[in-house]
Amino acid sequence: MPRYKLTVDYDGRPYCGWQRQANGPSVQAVIERALKGFTSEDVSIGGAGRTDTGVHATGQVCHADLSKDWPAETVMRAVNFHCLPDPVVVLHAEQMHNGFDARFSAIRRSYRYRIRNRVPALTHDRGLAWHVKSELDAEAMHAAAQEFVGHHDFTTFRHTRCQAKSPEKTLEHFSVRREGEYVIAECASRSFLHNQVRSMVGSLRLVGEGKWQPGDITRALEARDRQACGPVAPADGLYLTRVDYRPVEIDQEEWQDKKARKAAMAAGDDSGT
Repeated sequence: MPRYKLTVDYDGRPYCGWQRQANGPSVQAVIERALKGFTSEDVSIGGAGRTDTGVHATGQVCHADLSKDWPAETVMRAVNFHCLPDPVVVLHAEQMHNGFDARFSAIRRSYRYRIRNRVPALTHDRGLAWHVKSELDAEAMHAAAQEFVGHHDFTTFRHTRCQAKSPEKTLEHFSVRREGEYVIAECASRSFLHNQVRSMVGSLRLVGEGKWQPGDITRALEARDRQACGPVAPADGLYLTRVDYRPVEIDQEEWQDKKARKAAMAAGDDSGT
């Protein structure tokens, strides 16, 4: 069955998150419904990241196996037609090798957090940015954000119900900058813990307000205690912006090697019985 890689853009406000759930609408369910409308088949998709309730994406990635070898452009247009009127759009479709996995083939995920830093209430950005009235020092926030870069135990900055086996992650990049009324935070890592980005941004807000110093970020990290985290930033301002992968040729070669090793092991087991 041909496997397709779909790059997806969505407004997370109407959904209980990416993952299909029984208690509310999800982005995954919208795309699967659209694929069924297009192919008349039940198709289960896999996503690169399970964004939470209200979190948005401009570069989420998922994969889907279809029974027919459709042109990628046709898949993109058909899925977008059947997603209507939901605020979910496929930006790009590409046919991949069958070993490609949107989640496990990923080598980097990038997030952006948008803060609208002004006193007046939000209008067009309501639900799309975090409204912070107090003046924020973006330069101080950027300096403090560097404390997160590198390999750390992020127990303090993950949800208590996080299901990851280890709290240790390696943050490759974390920047904070001001663009007019906006304070933009961007970070990248191979993977993130549940609520990690929102927890880090919430603590950085305290730095921006002068309530914390960069050293307080370090102490919170070293505490390895959820109680040491600052108030968690709301979902409104968080966007999954990009998922990076190895070159297709390398990914396919590794997948084929794994298949060959598994086949060899199976043959060895059979010969020994």
